[in-house]
Amino acid sequence: MSKSKAAAVATPPVFVPDWGDKPCPKPVLPAASAAQTAALMDGVRMRENPAEWAFVRLSKLIEDFEKGLDKDEEIGARIVGLPGDGTMSIEDLGFWGPDFIMFLGKNADGKPVRLIQHYQQINVLLDVRKKPEEREARRIGFQLSEMVAKTNPK
Repeated sequence: MSKSKAAAVATPPVFVPDWGDKPCPKPVLPAASAAQTAALMDGVRMRENPAEWAFVRLSKLIEDFEKGLDKDEEIGARIVGLPGDGTMSIEDLGFWGPDFIMFLGKNADGKPVRLIQHYQQINVLLDVRKKPEEREARRIGFQLSEMVAKTNPK
């Protein structure tokens, strides 16, 4: 292989900076206490994969949002571009690097939906909705945190 081809293969694309061991930047939330900020950052390291990096931070924000819900409430989302009222119940979150974030859940009619967004296009308004009477409220934040921990760089 020529020297120029070897350099091209070894060089990451421009959109994937080499963060190495760089710590996560602190979130800036005006009303957050130092303890809340520390909880959001707990165990989070920056990722080279932009979709994974967005997933990690979304997971932490969802977990933090769920802490304020009562036993009869669960997380939902209002997402620009969804049909109808643009709301969905979020049941899971995933990513497919380097660029897709996936929201999985149900629409207002209870039908399955999967929203696939480019990590640079994410605009999600987390909202609260009453859980169905027949079951306990779901919490996905801790499951997402487990996934983040499994993919956390050492």
